[in-house]
Amino acid sequence: MKRLVVALLLTLLFVPAVSAQKPADEWNFADEEEEVPSWTRDLKDQALDISLFTAFATLAMVGFFRKSEWLKWITMGAAVVYLGFARSQLITIVNIFGLTEWNLPVFRHNITWYLFAIFTVVTTVLWGRLYCGRVCAFGAMTQLMDKIVPARLRFEIPRRIEQKANYIKYGILGVTVLYFVVTKDISIYRYVEPFWMFSLQATTGLWIGLAVLLIATVFVRNLYCRFLCPVGAFLGLLSNLTVFRIKRWSECNTCKICEKACEWGAIRGPKIIASECVRCDDCERLYMDQQKCPHWLILLKKKAQAAR
Repeated sequence: MKRLVVALLLTLLFVPAVSAQKPADEWNFADEEEEVPSWTRDLKDQALDISLFTAFATLAMVGFFRKSEWLKWITMGAAVVYLGFARSQLITIVNIFGLTEWNLPVFRHNITWYLFAIFTVVTTVLWGRLYCGRVCAFGAMTQLMDKIVPARLRFEIPRRIEQKANYIKYGILGVTVLYFVVTKDISIYRYVEPFWMFSLQATTGLWIGLAVLLIATVFVRNLYCRFLCPVGAFLGLLSNLTVFRIKRWSECNTCKICEKACEWGAIRGPKIIASECVRCDDCERLYMDQQKCPHWLILLKKKAQAAR
C-alpha cells in the first residue's frame, strides 16, 4: 500500500513537469517548421519585375547610344504602358521626401525600385536628364501627344520669358520640400505632380486640374516638364555634375540651327544648359548630319577647294 501511494505521488509530481516541457500536440503543428524569409525567396518573388525593368533600361540605353529616333519613341511608349499604367512606378517628389529623412524602402523587398533609382541617378550624373527625356512616363506621354497635336496649335514662348519661367520648378521643389520638412504631410505631392494619374486614383478636383494641365500642354509644348516639375528641378541640379556632355563644334558660336530646333530651350548660343537639357538627341543628330550641319558643309567646301 505504501509503495502504491509513493508511486502515485511520484506520478503526480513527474507528469506535470513533463507536460510543461513538451505540451501535447494532437494536430502535429510542432512538426511543421515555420518558413524563414530568405534572399532566395525574395529574389524569386521579384524576378519578373527585375527582368522587365532590365529589359526596359536596356531598350532606353540602346536607343540613346545609337541616337535612334524611332527607338526613342518606342521607349517612350513602353514607359507609358510599363512604368506608368502597369507598374505605376516613377521617381517622384515622395522619393525626395524620403531622402530628407533617409527613410527609404527595405532593399530586399524593393530591389526593382532601387534599380530604377540607381539607374536614374547614375544616368543623370553621366549624361544628364536622360530620365526626363525618355523614361518618365508622364513626360513620355506629353511628348507622344506632341507628335499628334497639329503644329499650328503650338504657341512658342519668347526665349527671354522662357528662361525666367524655367526657374518656377526650382521654386516649387524648394517650397514643397520645406513644407514636408515642417509638417511631415506627404499628401502635398498630389498638388505638385500629376503622376498619381497612372493609378487612376484622385478626387474630382485633381482630375479637373489634370485636364487643364493636359489641355494647356496642347498649346505649350512640354509645359509641366519644362516649367513645373519638381523632380525635373532636382535632376536638373544633379545634372550640373554631368560627366559626358554634348559635343559642340567651333561653328556653334554663330550657328543657330540647333538652338532653333531645341524644344526644351536648353541651347543658348554656343552653350547647352545642362540643367534644362533632357538628352532628346535632336541636336546631336543635327551636328552629325553632314547635309545640314555647317561644320560638315564647311569641311566639304574646303576639301573641294583643295582638290582644284
